[in-house]
Amino acid sequence: MKGKILAVALWGAASSAAAAGPIAYSLNGSTAAAQHHAPLFERELERSRAFVDQMMEAGVVVPVPKDPGGGYTHEQHKQNFKIIYQGGQLYKLTGEQKYADYVRDILLAYAELYPTLGEHPARKNSQGSGRIFWQVLNDAMWMVDSIQGYEAIRNSLSEADRKNIDDNLFRKAAAFLSTGSAVTFSKIHNHATWATAGVGMTGYVLRDKELVDIALLGLDKSGKTGFLRQSELLFSPDGYYTEGPYYQRFALKPFIVFAGVIERNDPSRKIFEYRDGILLKALRTTIQLTYDGYFFPFNDAIRDKSLKTDELYHGVAVGYNKTRDPGLLSIAQWQGRTVLTDNGMTVAKDLAAGKAKSFPFRSLLLSDGPEGQQGAVAIMRKGNGMTGQALVAKNSSQGMGHGHFDKLNWQYYDNGNEIVSDYGAARFLNIEAKQGGRYLPENESWAKQSIAHNSLVVDQKSHFNGDRKAADKLAPEQLYFSEEMGSQISSAKMTGAYPGVEFTRTLALLDVEGLGQPLVVDVMRVDAEGAHVYDLPLHYNGHIMRVGFDVKSNVADRPVLGEDNGYQHIWIDGTGKPTSANDAFVTWIKDDRFYTVRWVPQAGSETILAESGANDPNFNLRREQMLIQRVASDKGMVFSGILEAHGRYDGAAERTTASDSQIKTVRHMRHDDADLLLIKTLAGAQSVLAISYDQDKNKRHTATVDGQEISWKGFAAHIRLGGE
Repeated sequence: MKGKILAVALWGAASSAAAAGPIAYSLNGSTAAAQHHAPLFERELERSRAFVDQMMEAGVVVPVPKDPGGGYTHEQHKQNFKIIYQGGQLYKLTGEQKYADYVRDILLAYAELYPTLGEHPARKNSQGSGRIFWQVLNDAMWMVDSIQGYEAIRNSLSEADRKNIDDNLFRKAAAFLSTGSAVTFSKIHNHATWATAGVGMTGYVLRDKELVDIALLGLDKSGKTGFLRQSELLFSPDGYYTEGPYYQRFALKPFIVFAGVIERNDPSRKIFEYRDGILLKALRTTIQLTYDGYFFPFNDAIRDKSLKTDELYHGVAVGYNKTRDPGLLSIAQWQGRTVLTDNGMTVAKDLAAGKAKSFPFRSLLLSDGPEGQQGAVAIMRKGNGMTGQALVAKNSSQGMGHGHFDKLNWQYYDNGNEIVSDYGAARFLNIEAKQGGRYLPENESWAKQSIAHNSLVVDQKSHFNGDRKAADKLAPEQLYFSEEMGSQISSAKMTGAYPGVEFTRTLALLDVEGLGQPLVVDVMRVDAEGAHVYDLPLHYNGHIMRVGFDVKSNVADRPVLGEDNGYQHIWIDGTGKPTSANDAFVTWIKDDRFYTVRWVPQAGSETILAESGANDPNFNLRREQMLIQRVASDKGMVFSGILEAHGRYDGAAERTTASDSQIKTVRHMRHDDADLLLIKTLAGAQSVLAISYDQDKNKRHTATVDGQEISWKGFAAHIRLGGE
């Protein structure tokens, strides 16, 4: 009897919420009246009205599913769930019956079609098949939006129509997404996040406690899977999502939207306080993982995804409603969009009232793993938060199936551009001509391979020999991080990516006297057993201006660098053998700024100038440049160098300044067990990055550099010397 009383109380709360408005967001009567004082919301309303009105002219179009991503039926069903959601919100806001009628008619068409559907004809064997779409993930996305639109019009329907849609569409779809797709539903993965959110939201609308419980706690209700467990295992304590920024953005919508539903229907759960407020942390972390609004393209990332995306429109609106953080308003302002909910209304009103403040983009260390013990991502910034400088050290875990074999990889952004780049995913999302918009074969043969990243490659094999299960077991160890402005430093160590090889990488963003831009310093220490061939690639974005060493160019025939592990996709444009840091440099231009990479060459080393795109008969790969330092050694070694931004090219005025490097020399030294990198500018300034690798913060170290004694405490330090 006690259980029944609890159930009545719970569903009584849900029923009251349903009567007040949509399941995710109650829009009260004052919202529509207030919209004229919130231009952003008014524009959103008109945008949605124009979209839905246009779709209404075409009538109800619910085709039998046939096509993969990008095909006609796929795109039509995507349009439909947007129509259902937006049409429902328009009805709630305007009271115009035509919107409720149109959404009703679409849902009735689905209620007729859905019971007849089996596995999708364009399914892929390696992924769970959907019914409406080629993969079950897209069915879950359909459900998350459609159930919200349905809830908004449900009370306007006749009892017969409501029962038809309840039983023949949403109950059947919820059964398919849960028990019918048990493997996907029970994963700790973004696909399961969408599925549990869709099923749970449907449970609240239909007053079905069973659906809510399995969504929150898993099919067996043990809590070992389900929505709550995903929020525990997929995010680190700092709100970093293990699959990387691109998938953090993608998973954010079901996490945030379903959390809003849970809070409205079951406030005693205090879902936004769960695990020390992890969901709101994750929202802010998602924004921090961007440059100029675009996500750092870790792992399987589509590079053109930015904060201007549906997931972040919802996330920012819900986050602002919960926190009143004025920095989130500046993100909404940059997006130029919001959502048709009471949260979106609040954002728009407060923007109009001038309450926005710049979002605090900053340097920070983001731990990875549910306990924060599986590596980290270090972000070092300077200058304008959106378009200044950002040095990113990817020292994180594998990232599950979407992860790449790129331990201690890095990227650099400056002047609004990605300068040291990451390929991201080999995929043309929802372009049917490119394998139905799915991941391309080159995602495995190139994009995931270590040589496609700015990471150490040993004996032309990828980390963990390309074995994802092995990679999932080991993560880098973040050794040190300093966010001191002018001397920002990150260091991490990787053990186990190759048998008998351990490598430690220290990256720094330093202010050097007389240089107009900060200097990037890169020191890679390799400790190894036996003889190996080491490749250290640098993938860069720009047009070469000058090469410091003699190059043997392949002008008539472009040989290929290797046969597998990504090497089969690399054309060799030229090779050379620089002998010192004086000639070991390459200068390129990107937009109006010059960049020079300079390194300390090892004895007998070779530098390879190359480009991606070999063995690509279907033109699936982008043509991108790289240079590779190659060294054969039977003992440990150190790669060391710098990246310098300098000068300006003014095309309109036909004027060039400081197009050549302002660095005179770079020299690497060992002192006891410490690595020292001495940097001298043409103007005579001298700086040393000293790395002792000592975890004792109070231990003092000393060394002599060019007759000058230097001293520092702890792991690493940037030391400015007197001029020459």
